[in-house]
Amino acid sequence: MRDVLGNDIQKSAPKTRLSLSRVGVTGLKRILRLKDSSGRETLFFAEMNLYAFLDGSQSGVHMSRFIENIEDIASEIARSPSPDFETLTDMMAVSIAKTQGAVRAEARVRAQYPMTKRTPASAKTVENLYTFIGVSVSDGASTRRASGVEVNGFTVCPCAKEMVAERAKAALCDAGYSETQAGEILSLIPLASHNQRGEGTLLIGAQNRVRVEKLVDIVEDAMSSGIYGLMKRPDELNVVWNGHMKPRFVEDVVREMINGVALRIPDLGDDTFIMARQENFESIHVHNASAERCGLLGEMRRELRGELPASPTPMSLDSWLYMP
Repeated sequence: MRDVLGNDIQKSAPKTRLSLSRVGVTGLKRILRLKDSSGRETLFFAEMNLYAFLDGSQSGVHMSRFIENIEDIASEIARSPSPDFETLTDMMAVSIAKTQGAVRAEARVRAQYPMTKRTPASAKTVENLYTFIGVSVSDGASTRRASGVEVNGFTVCPCAKEMVAERAKAALCDAGYSETQAGEILSLIPLASHNQRGEGTLLIGAQNRVRVEKLVDIVEDAMSSGIYGLMKRPDELNVVWNGHMKPRFVEDVVREMINGVALRIPDLGDDTFIMARQENFESIHVHNASAERCGLLGEMRRELRGELPASPTPMSLDSWLYMP
C-alpha cells in the first residue's frame, strides 16, 4: 500500500519556499448538533472556513484532515453538552493547529440561529433566523476568539425625511396654517422617506461570553426598526410608523451599536475588541451604503465621553486576532 500511495507530497519542500498566511477549505456546509446542559438538542445549519498557516518549507496542508477535524468534533459535541458556538470554534481551531502541525490555525463559522420573537402589535409568536458568527485563532495551546451576530432590520433615511418635511411645512403654510401650527402637525406624524433593509454585524472579542440574544437586541435597536418573518397588518403599521419616527443613517446605526454595547454590557473590559458594521441595501440608489468601526472598547468609551480623539487608523479584526 505504501508503494501505491507514494510519499507524503504535502510534507515535501516546495519549489518556491514561501510561507502562506491561510491555506484550507472554504464553504464547508454541515448540520451541527449542539446539546445544552439540560440535554436539549438543537440543530444548526453551519458554513465553515478552516485555515492553517503553511510554513515555507512545506508544499501543502492535508486537506482531508480539515474534514476529519469537523467529523471528530461533530461526534464529540453530539455525545456531550457543548455550551455555545464559541466553544465549538475554539475546538476547531485547536484541533486544526494540532493535526496540521501548524503554528497557527483559524476557524470561521457562520450558523443560522433561531430565536423566538413576538411581533410588536399583534404579539404573534414568530421564529426569526439570525446568523451567528464565530472566529477563533489558535496555536494549538491557546486561542483568541471573536463572536457575534448578523441581523436584518430596516432603516429610514433622515435626509430624505427632512426634505419631505420642509416641503410639507411649506404646503401647510400655503394652506393657511401658521409656521408654529405646521411644525406641531409635522412632529406628530411619520413623514415619507426612502427606506431600505439593512444588515448589521456586531462582533465581540473577549473572554466574557455575551448572550447572543443581547447582541441581537442591540443591533435591532440601533436600526430604525427590527423586522419579522410574520407580520399582520397591525404589525406592519407599527413597524412602518415607528421606523419613520426614528430615521437612521448607516453611520448612526454603527454608532448606536457601539454605544449600546458600552451602556448595556458594562462588565466588558476595556481590552474587549468590538467590530460593528452596517450595510444598507438601498431602495432608490444603485449602490449600497456601508459603515464600520473596529477597535478596543476602552478607546471607544473614552471617545464617547469626549476624552479621546478618534484614531484615524483603527485596529482591524485580523490584527486583533493575530496579536502576539
